[in-house]
Parts: sequence; C-alpha cells; structure tokens
Amino acid sequence: MSLPPGFLDELRARVPLSQVVGRKVVWDMKKSNRARGDWWAPCPFHQERTASFHADDRKGYYYCFGCQAKGDAIRFVMETENAGFMEAVEMLAREAGMAMPVRDPSAALKADRRAVLSAAVEAAVQHYRLMLRSAAGAEARAYLARRGLGEGAIDRFSLGFAPDRRTGLVEALAARGIPPDVAVEAGLAAVPEGGGPPYDRFRGRVIFPIRDARGRAISLGGRAMDPNARAKYLNGPETPIFDKGRTLYNAGPAREAAAKGAALILAEGYMDVIALAEAGFGAAVAPLGTAVTEDQLRMLWQIADEPVVALDGDKAGLRAALRLVDLALPLIEAGRGLRFAFLPAGQDPDDLIRSGGAAAFAAVLAAAEPMVAVLWRRETEGRVFDSPERRAALDGRLRAALAAIRDPGLRAHYAEALRGMRNGLFAPVPRAGRARAAGPRGRWPTPAPAAPLPTTRASTLARADAREADRVRAAVVLATLDRHPTLLPRFEAALERLELDLADHAMLRDAMVAAALAADPVAAWAAARPALAEALDRIARHPHVRAAPCVGRSATEALAAQCVADDLERLAAGRAAWAEVEYAQAELQGMADEGVTWRLARAAEARHRAERTPLEDAPAEDPAAGGEGLIDRLLAAEAWIKRRR
Repeated sequence: MSLPPGFLDELRARVPLSQVVGRKVVWDMKKSNRARGDWWAPCPFHQERTASFHADDRKGYYYCFGCQAKGDAIRFVMETENAGFMEAVEMLAREAGMAMPVRDPSAALKADRRAVLSAAVEAAVQHYRLMLRSAAGAEARAYLARRGLGEGAIDRFSLGFAPDRRTGLVEALAARGIPPDVAVEAGLAAVPEGGGPPYDRFRGRVIFPIRDARGRAISLGGRAMDPNARAKYLNGPETPIFDKGRTLYNAGPAREAAAKGAALILAEGYMDVIALAEAGFGAAVAPLGTAVTEDQLRMLWQIADEPVVALDGDKAGLRAALRLVDLALPLIEAGRGLRFAFLPAGQDPDDLIRSGGAAAFAAVLAAAEPMVAVLWRRETEGRVFDSPERRAALDGRLRAALAAIRDPGLRAHYAEALRGMRNGLFAPVPRAGRARAAGPRGRWPTPAPAAPLPTTRASTLARADAREADRVRAAVVLATLDRHPTLLPRFEAALERLELDLADHAMLRDAMVAAALAADPVAAWAAARPALAEALDRIARHPHVRAAPCVGRSATEALAAQCVADDLERLAAGRAAWAEVEYAQAELQGMADEGVTWRLARAAEARHRAERTPLEDAPAEDPAAGGEGLIDRLLAAEAWIKRRR
C-alpha cells in the first residue's frame, strides 16, 4: 500500500522519537538534554551498562555507538515489536490519533506534484527578492527600514516585494518553464471568476516566504503597502503543500534556537517574529492569520515544554489568550503547559522592542503568567462577587474548567491553585470592616490584628483544643472516602468547601475532588492513589481513625455515607463557631475583661458538648447548636459589661 505524501512526515512529527523509544529504555538524565531533544540510554538491542544509545528528537533518528543500530521511530517499532513496516505505521498512527489512509495508487505521482509545487513557490521567492532590490522596490525598502530591518534581516528571512502588476509573477515563472496552472495550484496566482488568464495573487505587497519545519518553501504571505488595501495581511490559500492550521511561521529556525536554550515565544505575526529574532529572541514563531489550532499547539510542545504566548496588550490580545486557554486545557500534561506574557496596552513585540529595546521585552517575558493565573483572571476580572449566588456561579465556572483537564494529577494541582486564589478573594474579615463598601473583587479591607489581652490568652477558650478534634474528624472523612471512592461524586461539593490546615489533608482533599470530577471517579482515584500512599498511611495510623466504624473493612457503603455526611456537617458547624469567635475577638479588642472571657469560655464548652451530641438531637435552646448566632446574642446581652453583685 502506498501512503499519501506527507503522511509519514506528519506521523513522525506527532509522535516524538523519545516517546516511542522511552517505552523500551530508561533514559540517562545526567547525559540527556531534554530541552534540545537529545536523549541517551543503554541500548535496547544489546546488553550494556553504559548509555551509548542516542536518540535525537529534532532529526527523528536513533543510533547506537556500540552495536550500530540506527533508524527512525518506524524502524524502532519494527525491530522491538517484530512488526512489518505497515504494521508499525498503523501502531504509531493509532498512538498519534491519525487515521490510516485508504489505498492510493497515485501516491508517487502526488509526491512528485508536491515537489513541483514547492519548487514553484521557491522560484516565486527568488523573483520577489529581486523585485525588492529593483527600482520598483524602493518604497518597500524604505518601509522595511522604518520598521528597523536592515539588509541582514531581509536576507535571513528572504523578504521580497510584489510590484503592483497583474501578471508579473505569472510571466516570470513561465519564463522559467513553470506553467500558469502550477502557479495557480501552488497558491501564487488565481483565476478570475468569469474566466480568463491567471493573475498574480500578491500585488503591491512586501512578501514573507512561509517554510515548513524542514525549510521548504510552501506558501507566501504579503503585507500591503497601500494603507487603504482591503486586507492588510494576506496569506496564500490552502494547497496540497500548505495547511495553515498545521504550519507555524519560522518553525525551523525557532526549533534550532530553542535547542540552544532560547525561550520559545508564540507571537502574533510575521513582523513580530522578525523583530524578536533580530533582538536576540530567536525561538519565535507565529500562526498564519488564524487562531492557534490544536495541531499548532502540539507543534509548539514538540519544540519546548512551556512556550510563552506573547500577546498584544489590548482587548483583542486578551481575548486570544482566553481562547487559547480553552483550547489548551484538555491537552496540557504534567510538565507541558503554556505561559502568557502580556505587553503594555497598545503595543506589540515589534513596538515594544523599537521603543524600549530587547531589555523591555525581556522584562515582559520574565513576568509571564502561568495559564492558571490567566484562567483565574478570565473568571474574576471586572466582576463583583457580593452575593452567594455570584460566588456559586464562579465556583461552577471553575469546576467546568477543571473538568476539561484530562490528567488527574494535574487537575488536582490546578484545583489547589484555584482554591488558594479563591480563598484570597473571599477571605473572612472582621465585621467592623463590613461597613465599608466592597471592592470590585468582593473583599472588604482587613485591619491589622491587635495583640490579644493577657486575660484572653489565659481563658479556657484559648486553651480548648477543638481544632485538633476537627483535624481528627477530617481524617476520618478522608479515610472513609478512600475506602469507598464510589461516594466521591456525592460529596464533591462539600469536600471542595472543606477548609483544612494540614498539608496531608489538603492534598488528599484536592485529589479526591479531582477524581470526583472525572468520568470514572473510582478509576481516577485508583490511578491517583499510589502517589498519595504516604499521606494515606499517615492518617490511617491515627488511633481514632483506626477505631472509626466507617473505616473498617466491614463497613457498608450506606454506613460510610452516613458517617461522612454527619462528620462534614459537624465540621461545617465547628467552622461556623470558630468564625463567630474570631469575629468576637476582633469586635471586642480593647474591651474584654473577666466577664466576657468567662462567657466565651462557657460558649466553647457548649460547643464541645454539641460535638459530643448529634446536631439533630441538640436542644433548640442550646445556643451552641449549629454554632450560629451565639456571639450575636452575647453582644445583645452586653456580655462585656461586668455585672456587680
């Protein structure tokens, strides 16, 4: 069976060689250079202890200096899996998510045709370079000079100029033996709608050659010299050799620069890429007039694990960043993500470098934000969260974003980061501060805390260890859910709201919330559990956890669900009681005496009694039931006034 032209190239591009070989070897990370795609390991084809087997992701080939085994990803699969060529191709295609093509007897003819088209585009590049240096290109040369591009940059990027002539290129190509139909098929010329001879697609424009990762000319882009032109930038159409959604401008040189340690930067257009490269940021690429596609994202990650997206500092740039976040969330993995560098308002990389030099852009690059921060900005910036309904809506949007992340471990880390941002946004503050208007993010200013009075320090309330009891109760909840992961979806919302002050507890909670959001929570928890074994073992060793009936192996799912529901309810009640105490301490600063500390100590004791009795059985007159409203009643009774006998 003949494969269509470009199929094997795309297959090799989608499945890095290190990914294929890595299933059979253990890389020597001291000798390997991941950033350069340079990998070393003991050879899988002969017995050895030293790392003499070399795999090069950039070239796509491996070689063993011991046994001289060599080949590409397809050859490696054939040798290690005892598979034929087509079988190896099918295995890699499944891994890459590519459908095997149907039989194509004309594949060889198509490959030849692609070579003809690429040669036609290369001829057009050379013609337009000559035109730039001719008298007709004077205005274009002046424009490039105003943009800060000298002869070196013009030559490195093979820039040219298309005069405003209807058939200048068609005639020049015909003189070289390239017929008009080839020019049309290559996207260099177009046929009038009403019929007639082909005409040049690019006229009156500065020309930017577009090359694939191997440096072959596959299309052109043009920038209009006339400010009133209908389209400022124009790219060639889709052709057998050019797919906009699978091409990045300057991909080949950027890969080489990234291999030498340069940060991979995704800019918006040709001029941004050229300006960045000339300023020393050689690993710069750009999409071709369209929004970034999934294929382009994968191409970026083949070059670097964490590309930086440099966007214009305007609303359009922010919108592009937000669209890219939605595209990337289902694709990110551990160690593979994006960062976002937002430029000053009204400036693109070219503007910034011309006004502030390379140092100005380097500062923006250093301040690039992780994707989770951009996601948080999208959901909160410019919004007011002054009601429970609005806060609940925010929670729903964040949960939906988290659900898009396929990697359970990474989803847990995102949940932890977002939870921290959310807690900072909605941090509880003293009631005295509530009289002031809420800011745009829903917070009230928090006054600096005053030192507690000596009498308060010595009170029973301060000595009470209710928080430790809460920690034990939380440990029981986590251990129970570990035994019964089928309950995770039922308690996902309550778990997410659960405030925990121990690192082990918080880590387990985040992992459980992430598993609860998965399509198969039980399988997701089973996959996440090995990495959490130490934390689970620590809580399991606690004597109270071991003694809890709902944690035992004989506990039914119904009993476990009842225990988790009760404990979560009591934890919520305890949290409310502690919030009342904290508010009281803030309100009564400077006024507390023996009377109020005695009454607050009694309140703490009542709270402990409530914990020892199921909440539903607490008497209605018990002020500690539910932990709500207690301090309000004390204040109403003027509890701080010392009564005289």
